[in-house]
Amino acid sequence: MPRKVTINMVAKQAGVSRGTVDRVLNQRPHVKPELHERIVKAMKELGYVPPREDQAKALGLAVPSLQPSVLGVLLSNEKGHFRNEIMRGIRDVQALLADYSIEVLVEECETNLPSETLERIDHLIEQGACGIAICAIDHSKIAEKIDELYDKNIPVVTFNSDISNCKRLCFVGEDVVSGGRVAGELVSKYIGPDDAFLVAIGNPEFNGHRLRLQGFCERIYEKGFSGGQIELIETYNDYSLTYRKVKEVLERVPNIRAIYMANHSVTGCVDAIHEVGRTGEIFVVSHDLTDSTKRLLKSGDIDFAIAQDIYHQGYRPLWVLRNYVQKHIERSDETDKTSIDIICSEKGLRTKSWTPKEGTECIQKSRKKSH
Repeated sequence: MPRKVTINMVAKQAGVSRGTVDRVLNQRPHVKPELHERIVKAMKELGYVPPREDQAKALGLAVPSLQPSVLGVLLSNEKGHFRNEIMRGIRDVQALLADYSIEVLVEECETNLPSETLERIDHLIEQGACGIAICAIDHSKIAEKIDELYDKNIPVVTFNSDISNCKRLCFVGEDVVSGGRVAGELVSKYIGPDDAFLVAIGNPEFNGHRLRLQGFCERIYEKGFSGGQIELIETYNDYSLTYRKVKEVLERVPNIRAIYMANHSVTGCVDAIHEVGRTGEIFVVSHDLTDSTKRLLKSGDIDFAIAQDIYHQGYRPLWVLRNYVQKHIERSDETDKTSIDIICSEKGLRTKSWTPKEGTECIQKSRKKSH
């Protein structure tokens, strides 16, 4: 299948910048006549089809038509709140895309094995998907598959957890390093130089889990704490494993004063704290505003939840793919970042939104625990 002609390809053909092509496309001033002529010539030679009918008519180019298309979504095996919010976003955009003659197919992985991910990608392609949104582990075989699809002009958008070193169209999700840094800032305010703290991540094969840990450690080190104060466990979002590992660390390291739950199964962590008799003594930061984290915030069992817009991560990738497949619109940036919300409990839930531009100084403490 021939690749769709994009603005970047026109710019390269005409020997000009992408911005100059954009000015010609949108009939903006300050373009030299010879450049204008060269760009329109390049558009015609490449068979470029503008996104809008008025643009095409103004430049004497082919008028765009909305061809019926199939888009695919590949979900990880994560269940619960994450799956519910992702599917809510998918269902909403699916209803909207139906008006543009787009069918959306959803595949759900049962494991985190790269082989299953590859099989389900192939199944989506066999069903006619001309673009795919993927949430999967960060694995070289999956990255190679995305590159293979790129060469066949089948764009891929990653969401929630990115995949490294591949030709994906863009990533939609939280700035996970920043999310980890926010957690590090919060924890740093509640521990002393002689205290230890526990970090629980889910599956280290997921890019998002690793980068949360990276951001957390970056901020903790910047605040003057050392790696020797950190106890690290992997819990794979499993309640029993979380409970057992957190309990073991708390019994072995009596000076643990804070826990950063960079994964799910926060209930397992809280139950372990209760079991060892440390209720009210340990500062806890978690991610995502699920029903259980809301309950634990209200009860005071956890102190902060760092929420992300999971709904957006289900909705946005399919819209980006639709713009590329039907309108040939390429994103100029590689990341579509969702907001980071810091949520605490003090006379009910209160939310503070945070973006990388604001910096960690925006964090507002609700209360300080004594040790």
